[in-house]
Formats: sequence, C-alpha cells, structure tokens
Amino acid sequence: MTVYVAMLRGVNVGGNSLKMDWLRQACAGLGLQDVRTYVQSGNIVFSSRLGADKLAKTLKATVDRQTRLPVTVVVRSASEMTKTLAGNPFLKQKGVDPSRLYVTFLAKAPAKPALEKLDAFAGARDEYRWVGQEVYLHCPINYGETKLSNAAIEKTFSVGATTRNWKTVTVLGAMAAE
Repeated sequence: MTVYVAMLRGVNVGGNSLKMDWLRQACAGLGLQDVRTYVQSGNIVFSSRLGADKLAKTLKATVDRQTRLPVTVVVRSASEMTKTLAGNPFLKQKGVDPSRLYVTFLAKAPAKPALEKLDAFAGARDEYRWVGQEVYLHCPINYGETKLSNAAIEKTFSVGATTRNWKTVTVLGAMAAE
C-alpha cells in the first residue's frame, strides 16, 4: 500500500460546495483505506494499491459524476510530498515569511511552458521557482493580489493545477508520513 495525498482544485470556493464527510465516504467506497481529510478545501490523505494517475482519474470521475463540480484532482505520494517539503527554495532565503509561501501542484509534467509569461506575471515583488511538477511561490504581500495565480499557471503550463499555502502543504506532508 502506498500513502497518497489528493488535492481537489476549487472546492468550497466560488459556490463549489463539497462536504468533506461525503468526500471521505466516496473515497472509502472506491476502496481507498485510512481516508482522512484536512480543512474544507478538498485535501485527502489515504492509502491505496493503485497508481497516482489512476487515482486522480477515478477521484475526478467520482466527484464529477456525483456532484457535477468540475474539479481538477492532483495526486502525490507521501514520498513526493516529502520531496516537495524539502525542495522549497524560498525556505533557504533569509527573512522569508513561511506564511507567504505557496505551492502550485501541476496535474502532470508540462511539455514546454512559456516561462517568460510567468516572469511577467511575477513582476518586481512576487517570485516563483518551477521544479518538476511543482511551482513554488513567494508572495510577500498577499497571494490574493498576485498575478501568479493558479489560473495563470495553468494557462502558462497548459495543465490542470491546484495551489496550497505552505502551512497546508506542511500538514498534508506530515499526515502522509504518519
């Protein structure tokens, strides 16, 4: 059994209401084990014998079919979450406030992103680092005001994605490591 973290994009924002109790039950109904959720934004930790791609497709189909919510589902193994936590380049910089850090998880590895577009979105104050299937963000003012939004990153990389703040990434990594 492999421990996974699944993150659903756009849950419980913009009218896309989804009860975590329903989500836990739906996951258990799919044969996933040790299902737990974190906060109300579609973060699930569970164990399964299936691979990440199959899990993402199955979870998306289940949520789409049962709720009619168009969600993107991104799945990472516990070991991938550990690498994500260890690989944040902004934690190595002096004076960076961890509450201003975010990670955008890409649904798949991008073919050839137009990074110059992200450079333009970042402007003078916000920073990003693309590492594999993650885009690390440092938004010193406020994520709500950055142009490095989830939608901008999806458009630039031409893949689905979902963004989590650093605290959530840290908690999900710890839950997956238990």
